[in-house]
Amino acid sequence: MYRDSEQALESIFVSYNKILKRFKLLGVTTKYGKEITHEDLRKAVNVMLKKHPTCRWRSEKVKSRKYFILDEGYVWLLQVYFQKEKSLIDADVDFFKDRIKQYEELLKIEHEENWWNEDMDIKQLCKYFNRKDITIRKAIKEMCDNGLEGYKFLINNKVVISKKGVEWICKNVFKQKYLELLEKYKMELTELYIKAGYPYDRCLRSVPVLHGQWFLSLYPVDLSAVPLMLQRNICGHGHGRTQR
Repeated sequence: MYRDSEQALESIFVSYNKILKRFKLLGVTTKYGKEITHEDLRKAVNVMLKKHPTCRWRSEKVKSRKYFILDEGYVWLLQVYFQKEKSLIDADVDFFKDRIKQYEELLKIEHEENWWNEDMDIKQLCKYFNRKDITIRKAIKEMCDNGLEGYKFLINNKVVISKKGVEWICKNVFKQKYLELLEKYKMELTELYIKAGYPYDRCLRSVPVLHGQWFLSLYPVDLSAVPLMLQRNICGHGHGRTQR
């Protein structure tokens, strides 16, 4: 019986062994250029779970006592944790922006980051970003140094930052806050995605899968250098396609 559960998991989750196999085929390595080991992967998964606990990217253990990683979590490991081109926070932000775009296109939802709706004084900024006064003032100075002095003004002798300025500070200085907002929105879209009948992490119950619309397994990976016979194993689910 547990084998049936394991097969259900493997329909939308990926085993650790399969992830390591994909990484090897794609030439993905550690930052030191070494082959990724089980220990490396476990450390990466722990970071992933700590940074994004709401995304539910790791399964509960089945009777075989194995963990599985959701396809979307695998893509995070590939495009964020093990990439070498960007800082972790920048790669993380870009990842969530890309996933949000894909969900919105699939669900036909118009994109709108309506998260900064009011001007804020320094006290409000301290509370919003959970930062000290001096840290907020440094962020404001950085904003002004980038030619955006117009976002700063005085009201009753108090420094106030316009909502556009709050947005700039969030996206360019306190990026972790921006990442949290993106993740929250992404999971709101994920719930709509599940309600529309697509599989996410609830694979142990019957869910309708629309033909040709296996969304979460369509990740942008360059397979041009990989032999055709191996592409099915990399992409999973027998599609052998990359996202356009």
